[in-house]
Amino acid sequence: MNSTDPVAPVVDANLAVALDALLSEQSVTRAAARMRTSPAAMSRTLGRLRRILQDPLLVRAGQSMVPTPRALALREETAAVVRRLGVLLTPATGVDPAVLHRTFGLQAADLVGAALAPGLLTLAGREAPGISLRFRAEELEAGPGLRDGRVDLEVGAIEHVDPETRVEELVTLRMTAAVRPGHPLAEGRVTPARFAAAEHVAVSRRGRFDGPVDTALAEHGLSRRVAVVLPGHLAALSLAARTDVVALVPAVPDGADRAPCPLTEQASVLGLRLLDIPLALPPVSIGMAWHPRHTADGAHHWLRAAVRRVLGGRASA
Repeated sequence: MNSTDPVAPVVDANLAVALDALLSEQSVTRAAARMRTSPAAMSRTLGRLRRILQDPLLVRAGQSMVPTPRALALREETAAVVRRLGVLLTPATGVDPAVLHRTFGLQAADLVGAALAPGLLTLAGREAPGISLRFRAEELEAGPGLRDGRVDLEVGAIEHVDPETRVEELVTLRMTAAVRPGHPLAEGRVTPARFAAAEHVAVSRRGRFDGPVDTALAEHGLSRRVAVVLPGHLAALSLAARTDVVALVPAVPDGADRAPCPLTEQASVLGLRLLDIPLALPPVSIGMAWHPRHTADGAHHWLRAAVRRVLGGRASA
């Protein structure tokens, strides 16, 4: 810094609060009680204010103290400054969703987006009618979209996030087989061999034919035929509804004490039957991720709570 540059004054917010108390009470003793300090400490503060402002501020008039003209000129402005400081330094107490006007960007796979959108729209219509939602495909997954602000919330299988990203697990699901009514697998017990013998549709944005199902089948000495690979789950379910291919759908674990999983609703709409897969498959964890700059934001807090309610089956409660 150049030695000729002016030095910015050091601003002590406590002095502004003390000045407001002194000018309002016109008494060192009462100002000290208001500030929860001793009269001696408040008297020293008054002395400091007098030196800074180069004005007595309060002077004796018999048994009381009266403000100087400078003090009277400062009183209203000082009170306003203290009020603004109070607003500035008070923690946020939340927002009223009913008055929000904001567009949220969510990143999710097509099946997750299809499960979330109806429930979120229901909640927004009832609680936050000024909210708009923009769903994006998973091209921004793994953190960059959250970090640079293009995405407010990522929902799905959360992997490879940036170190600072906040992640919350929402629900743990199991994989089931979705087939059309009348499919051969829909009749009789589904064995690993029968499951492997059927034609399958795989879902992979990278075009991969194999996955955890193939690893589990290999442990039984079996392999399956993947007839087609599609980039999205909705297209796979649509194909399974019209052909004999088997698609995979996440569902609530057997015996779980919770509402049906919204991720299976598309399969139900298409009339597909869900069958247990007789293999030891890893569970599917669905979570949400966000950048920490949104953690304390009241509007974002409403969004996260709404996602929890939708995936917990409580959007229409």
